[in-house]
Amino acid sequence: MIHTIRFWLNNARTTALAQSLLPAVLAFCMATQVEGFSAGLGFMAVIGAMLAHLSMNLFDDYFDYRIKGSEFRDAMARKGFRARISKCAYLTTGKATLKQLLIACIVFSAVACVFGAVIWWFRGNAILWLTLIAGGLGVSYSGAPLRLSYHGLGELVIGLLFGPMLMAGVYYAACGHFDWSVAFVSVPVGLLVANVVYTHAIMDYEPDKEVGKMTFAVLLKSKKRMLAASFFILFAPFAGIIGGVVSGYLSLCYLLTLLVLPMAVSLFYLMIAFVRRPEKKFRPRWWMGPMEHWQSIQQANLDWFMIRWYLSRNLLSFFCLIIILIVFIF
Repeated sequence: MIHTIRFWLNNARTTALAQSLLPAVLAFCMATQVEGFSAGLGFMAVIGAMLAHLSMNLFDDYFDYRIKGSEFRDAMARKGFRARISKCAYLTTGKATLKQLLIACIVFSAVACVFGAVIWWFRGNAILWLTLIAGGLGVSYSGAPLRLSYHGLGELVIGLLFGPMLMAGVYYAACGHFDWSVAFVSVPVGLLVANVVYTHAIMDYEPDKEVGKMTFAVLLKSKKRMLAASFFILFAPFAGIIGGVVSGYLSLCYLLTLLVLPMAVSLFYLMIAFVRRPEKKFRPRWWMGPMEHWQSIQQANLDWFMIRWYLSRNLLSFFCLIIILIVFIF
């Protein structure tokens, strides 16, 4: 049983959990400062959000594999495109079947729904509607009939789900009401989550284009447009925080998030380099944050991909951690 749980947790890409865990924990921490706070309900909301995220990752594999199969990505590698082809390896190697994957998707979703049902009982229909909308968007990310990620809307869905919707849901679960300060924080966080996916999409532009997966990068077509969108997604969060401070919804302390602005500048530079000179190599710097298993990544020739993915993840992580510190210290 433990081996099976570990197997599916690994397949669900727990390395990407920062995209849901940190926004959820951030909303939880913000809720601790207001009346009506319930640590139990807030904790269940955080765990439920993480399980829903893992379920969404598995559903993405399920629908992607059903639609085209993994052979398309393997074919792109043979053509010389530098795609990251490790996705769905557990299916291509025969370690799991498509039916077993679907069962795993349902199990993760069901456990998340149990937590959601408890919160609904105590907090009312606002949680129910948020859960239904989020669940529908999550399944529709790759699933029929909408298949949003195949029509250039994947990044928008991810940003909406793991920014405003997730943070509003956790905050409401924890304290029973909404607050404008959460809105001014959740939109920048959502953009930084979307940036993780969009950074991935730029690097997977060629294989995604071949298999017909219309990511936002594929939709834009032009390299200049892709970089312009990257610039907006990377730097708009900082403008949003400044706007919240100027309007009085956030304290001056929130300007400490500008400390991670150099990370955003570095990532944008790396994306420019990838688009213009993809063969150029870069080494991780200490201020880029943790980049685990780097030696193994280099041996697998995935360093070109992972340095950018890690940096986008770490930018999101440090942005959220700074705000968490602000909540408790200031």
